[in-house]
Amino acid sequence: MKNYNADSIRNVCVLGHGGEGKTTLTEAMLFNTGLIDRMGKVEDGTTTTDYDLEETKRHISISTALAPIEWKDSKINVIDAPGFFDFYGEVYEAMALADSAVILCSAVSGPVVGTEKAMTMCKKAEMPRMLVINQMDKENANFDKAMESINEKFGISVVPIQLPIVEKGAFVGYVDLINMTAKMFNGKNEKDADIPAALKDRAESLRESLMEAAAECDEELMMTYLDTMELSHDELVKGINIGILSGMLTPVACCAAAVNTGVTTLMDNIVKLMPTAAMCKARPAVNAKTGEACEVKLGGKLAAQVMKTVADPFVGKISIMKVYSGSITADVSPYNSNAEKSEKSGTVYMMRGSKLINVDAIVEGDIGAMAKLQFTNTGDTLTDASEPVKFAPIDFPQPCISLAVTAKKSGEEDKVFAGLNRLTEEDPTMRIERNAETGDVLVCGLGEMHIDVICAKLRNKFKVEAALSDPRIPYRETIRATASAEGKHKKQSGGAGQFGVVQIKFEPLAEGDFEFVDAIVGGVVPNQFIPAVEKGLVEAMKKGVLAGYPMIGVKATLYDGKYHPVDSKEVAFKSAARLSYKAACVKASPVLIEPIYRYDIQIPIDYMGDIMGDISRRRGRLIGSNPLADGITEVIAEAPLSEMFKYATDLRSMTQGRGSFRSEFVRYEDVPANVAQKIIENAKKDEDEEE
Repeated sequence: MKNYNADSIRNVCVLGHGGEGKTTLTEAMLFNTGLIDRMGKVEDGTTTTDYDLEETKRHISISTALAPIEWKDSKINVIDAPGFFDFYGEVYEAMALADSAVILCSAVSGPVVGTEKAMTMCKKAEMPRMLVINQMDKENANFDKAMESINEKFGISVVPIQLPIVEKGAFVGYVDLINMTAKMFNGKNEKDADIPAALKDRAESLRESLMEAAAECDEELMMTYLDTMELSHDELVKGINIGILSGMLTPVACCAAAVNTGVTTLMDNIVKLMPTAAMCKARPAVNAKTGEACEVKLGGKLAAQVMKTVADPFVGKISIMKVYSGSITADVSPYNSNAEKSEKSGTVYMMRGSKLINVDAIVEGDIGAMAKLQFTNTGDTLTDASEPVKFAPIDFPQPCISLAVTAKKSGEEDKVFAGLNRLTEEDPTMRIERNAETGDVLVCGLGEMHIDVICAKLRNKFKVEAALSDPRIPYRETIRATASAEGKHKKQSGGAGQFGVVQIKFEPLAEGDFEFVDAIVGGVVPNQFIPAVEKGLVEAMKKGVLAGYPMIGVKATLYDGKYHPVDSKEVAFKSAARLSYKAACVKASPVLIEPIYRYDIQIPIDYMGDIMGDISRRRGRLIGSNPLADGITEVIAEAPLSEMFKYATDLRSMTQGRGSFRSEFVRYEDVPANVAQKIIENAKKDEDEEE
């Protein structure tokens, strides 16, 4: 494949709900350009862009994949993105690589939540987009019904540029509303035809809507349209181009990707209507030396950003990047302005599915890859060391579910954690962290399927298996009353003895975890042993008196004691302090307390009742709600962590994938007595089993 200028390159990501045909459409485009001999099928695991073992096994896209093609003297970098919400980190990477989007929508179901999400994300990112009503070959396909629903959800600025011709339930051709001509499918080709009489009025009405929408995108065109009530072909195309680039207009095309009908016309429209790399602005950037905002333009020195990392067990780390200015060749040593280090020069590639294809250069406006970059991670900027810039990072969704992970086989813990850390290089939406309180190592992700796939990749790529379980809740214990107790440690078994006696008062502490007060008078406990008393208490409080959870919120006052001039030692006073702690805290109304989190839940307003009822069932409480834009409401609630572990999955189910949330720890509260009793019983059972 030759090198193209930025004004002949189109970087297009394919978005939409899972199962709408994104990968199949990409496969059809590859076939139409002669890059593959026959179209693979998702259900057979034979497509170019679903190459990961888990993708072929599950018959879904999990990772963003590239499929560069040449069409009509242009290069189209097709970026196939997943549709399942657990893998939306990949969608963010696809959008970062792309300059525009093709959003698929089924002709059977019409726009669904994945369509809504894609449109919302494009609108937020100010990304030009085209809607494609796919699966026109399916039974019950209904373009008009889908279009009506699209306009209800997204407004009248979403306008068709094609009208399908359907005969006896079969998708046999289309009316081109821009040229006002008709085409009938003839095997792999198309032939000219007259617009069917039954569609003429509908086609004229839709063309009028298209013309109005195009005219509204440009003041000069609007004046022409108001004067003549007509736009020429060139004026109409110009208005559509302006409208797409500005986001004021979203054209709607149609096709049946599975049988490859209408796909070549879609490819023509991508070249004709969608913006080139030269038309689109680079991501926001700053001067790496001064921190001042700067604009990266074509024709300058090297400025590229790594948008995705692939951890390949054979090749190593593959960094997929978009070049905004300059070019990268095999003899260029790019400077990483994030790590402030220069990378070694190396082979540059074009990536098609899993294949790395050697190329001379990655030119500005284009997408390519380099392998084995030592210091570079996703989001990093590769630039010229003499004029370093730094692009804005990709704003990935934060993990919302955590599970405890261990090695399935004893002794393989290091392999598991090393493999997981390697996988974090290619997936910024996963996180590995150790909970210092419970000792659990947690793998955090966007959903249960996401975490399941992480473990499958661990097995497939690094030949080691992990086991998942619910994390342990970091419960605490505290006291609600005041109590005192004596702790006496006496040991005499020949040789040097041990002796120490303490009297300590324990009471609830309003703020903080622990406070120690030395109230000794008259030296009944010598000064040199008092730190040992405090140390003994701190160690003892790591294990509470109810269920063995750490004790917090305690004030301990040492007010009396005894010592022996020969046998008293630090170890004796540490032991005495522990004995006093156990004896007193049992009498001081000990209680089990649990972590309470705040949840900011964003949902369509229609789901308010369901969400509020569900929060109540989880022992939560509603704090308030705030109306947001586009019919979205933010519900603010507090709930125990123990009831919310799988909330990401449940919220997605309750809202058909439309809900999202953020959470943060706020405080500890008493566990209800009936719940606490079960926790205490289970803790004692676990302790007995360990013994």
